[in-house]
Amino acid sequence: MAKHKEEKTNVMRILDQRRVPYTPHTYPVGDTAPDGVSVAAMMGQDPAAVFKTLVCRGAGGGYYVFDIPVAATLDLKKAARAVGEKSVAMIAQKELLPLTGYIHGGCSPVGMKKPFPTVFHESVNSLDTVTVSAGKVGHQIQCRPADLIALVGADTADITVE
Repeated sequence: MAKHKEEKTNVMRILDQRRVPYTPHTYPVGDTAPDGVSVAAMMGQDPAAVFKTLVCRGAGGGYYVFDIPVAATLDLKKAARAVGEKSVAMIAQKELLPLTGYIHGGCSPVGMKKPFPTVFHESVNSLDTVTVSAGKVGHQIQCRPADLIALVGADTADITVE
């Protein structure tokens, strides 16, 4: 009998290359990507430990990546302060794939086409593990926050709406 081979995403291959321990997770996908809170529920995880990856453009023209809990909302003013910009705005969904290599619902802070300054919400520091997209809708990876932050060279800050 053939053994079922686990599908590896580019994110998983990068983590393997860098020897970052992680646990892969999958969830069922329909015609559209589910919201992050639904993803957390499908995986039986606390939404506070499942982070979504958002990409913004700063007033100066640079791009920034923000990772926040799936149930939270990014505070654009706090996010701008965290990266030293006058302001930041979410990029249009159609810009995501050409800029990062990822589609909406499958954007990961790991393995983007180019490295961008990345900020995780400060609550990540109190977690034993954090779950983020594995770079493909239906796939997530769970690892230690310190490992993920070191891998992408991220900072942490209060970047969500109260």
